Amino acid sequence: MTLQVLTRPPSGHPALVLNADFRPLSYYPLSLWPWQEVIKAVFLDRVDVVSEYDHVVRSPSFEMRLPSVVSLKQYVAQDRPPAFTRFNLFLRDSFACQYCGSAEDLTFDHLIPRSQGGRTTWENIVTACAPCNLVKGGRTPRQAGMHPRQRPGRPTMHRLQDLGRRFPPHHLHESWLDYLYWDIELEA
Repeated sequence: MTLQVLTRPPSGHPALVLNADFRPLSYYPLSLWPWQEVIKAVFLDRVDVVSEYDHVVRSPSFEMRLPSVVSLKQYVAQDRPPAFTRFNLFLRDSFACQYCGSAEDLTFDHLIPRSQGGRTTWENIVTACAPCNLVKGGRTPRQAGMHPRQRPGRPTMHRLQDLGRRFPPHHLHESWLDYLYWDIELEA
């Protein structure tokens, strides 16, 4: 996969937000803040400016180049358990149906159906395309003869971060490149 590396600021002049250890808070979605939030964080002394755009904002008593990369002054621990959300579930399963591999029309499926006492937990839910979910219906994988490609479980935040690196955005600003790590070829 190739990315477009922008030499001009992206629309809206967002800033890449790094943790105090200079790693992005999130890869997917990429941790970006709108410039207004970044200016506020600078004035509240919550971030350090690492890199700037050429664009300047002005008021009657103030002038500042817009930050393109900032780092938090206080480290935010990344080892907390991830929230159980549809997005995090899809990310855990690489945005692919765990029965057929399709990336289209994704839903989630209870391995042990709720009608049979199944609960909505990391261990009992997998990503499924709508057609596979319909075929499996209210049956267990054994009953339906449909088994997920991988055993579901609760991911760590680090695991979700690693998985997020598989889905880089379509464009990046050149000032962000030193802080982002994807195993892809970049195209200028």
